[in-house]
Amino acid sequence: MAIFDAIRRDQDKPPANAYKRVTRWIRRRLPTGLFARSLLIIIVPILILQTVVAFVFMERHWQTVTQRLSSSVTQEIAAIIDIIETYPHEADYGELVRIVEDNLGMRISVEPGEKLPAPRPKPFFSLLDQTLTSEITRQIGRPFWIDTVGNSRLLEIRIQLEGEILRVFVNRNRAYAANSHIFIVWMVGTSLVLIIMSTLFLRGQIRPILALAQAAESFGKGQKSPEDFSPRGADEVRRAGLAFILMRERIERQMEQRTAMLTGVSHDLRTILTRFKLQLALAGDNPELDNLNNDVEDMQTMLEGYMAFARGEAEEDVGEVLLSDVLEKVAADFTLHGKEMTWKIEGDDRVKVRPNAFARLIGNLASNSRRYAKRLEVDARHSAKWLTVTFDDDGPGIPEEVRDDVFKPFYRLDEARNLDSSGTGLGLAIARDIARSHGGNVTLGDSPLGGLRATVRIPA
Repeated sequence: MAIFDAIRRDQDKPPANAYKRVTRWIRRRLPTGLFARSLLIIIVPILILQTVVAFVFMERHWQTVTQRLSSSVTQEIAAIIDIIETYPHEADYGELVRIVEDNLGMRISVEPGEKLPAPRPKPFFSLLDQTLTSEITRQIGRPFWIDTVGNSRLLEIRIQLEGEILRVFVNRNRAYAANSHIFIVWMVGTSLVLIIMSTLFLRGQIRPILALAQAAESFGKGQKSPEDFSPRGADEVRRAGLAFILMRERIERQMEQRTAMLTGVSHDLRTILTRFKLQLALAGDNPELDNLNNDVEDMQTMLEGYMAFARGEAEEDVGEVLLSDVLEKVAADFTLHGKEMTWKIEGDDRVKVRPNAFARLIGNLASNSRRYAKRLEVDARHSAKWLTVTFDDDGPGIPEEVRDDVFKPFYRLDEARNLDSSGTGLGLAIARDIARSHGGNVTLGDSPLGGLRATVRIPA
């Protein structure tokens, strides 16, 4: 009824709009998986073909054969009635009973003074009852009573004559194509065998696609791909699997080269900074060198931030982390700075993430609130599929028009709501990069506390 309600709501709208709504309603109720859709592609045509064949068979064969058999039986009964009325003086019609039983395969009896019993309830669907009733009415044209209900091998037919009743018992298969259902049984049975074979074949063809999707998803989350993954299945699936392996190898090789380069650069720059610090330490306490000391510390901080952003913690393996431990450390940091932080966890406390990267993600978002707000509320919800961590603070917030810009590397707001003046403008960029490396994302919005709401959502 829902589809008809949708059509009625669109009667006053353009036909194109109604068509789109109906197709959208149907699309939402169709399965989304490749295996289920492939089964529908196979099963639906088979069901349509079976329906058409069964209808044609019922209409053209079964009904025609039953009608001819019932017409033949009715003609024989009409002949018997003609004989009875032509020779009405027989005492018990014994010779007629013998001839009919020997030559026509029927058993008859003539019962004087009897009346027809009350009509029996008509079956909901009985081809034999409908056809035989039609033929007796057309050929004999007398009051009658028939019993076709049940699975008995005999049919009973009673015809009202002048002052007597003709009672006829005839085999059911003489008036009805009783074995025609074997055709439908064979058709349905064969279709079931074909569907089972198709299901097994499809499962074997779709399994490599699922393995490829799982390997790609694991690689997208920064996890190791299954060790037993290899291109399998049809040629197209093999080509896609091989292309994924080559792409993964190129990315991993590029990451290794970048890491090696950054390690070398980091070592060289840290060596120079160490020399600066050593020379400043040898210079002794000199107020004129305080600014230079601060500059060196800023360079050290910026260098660590750049390296952390470029490295992205991609080399870290996935492990189990307790959300409560991570949030307790953040809360302790708030307490040291005289700020208030409350948190709660709904669902399982254990999550599978890259521990150091996840701690950096939570720490960056929390420290951003700690700098510019007095109060922070953290709500972590761990469901079967997703881990969602929401940060609500009472700080000045970030204007809506620049919320996407603050995730860009090195972007800093003039009126600080990103990192403080000594930072690099990479805090939120690193946070989103870590979330996306886990297969999730970080979004910003308005907090009910009046400040900023940051939402982390990653697959559980």
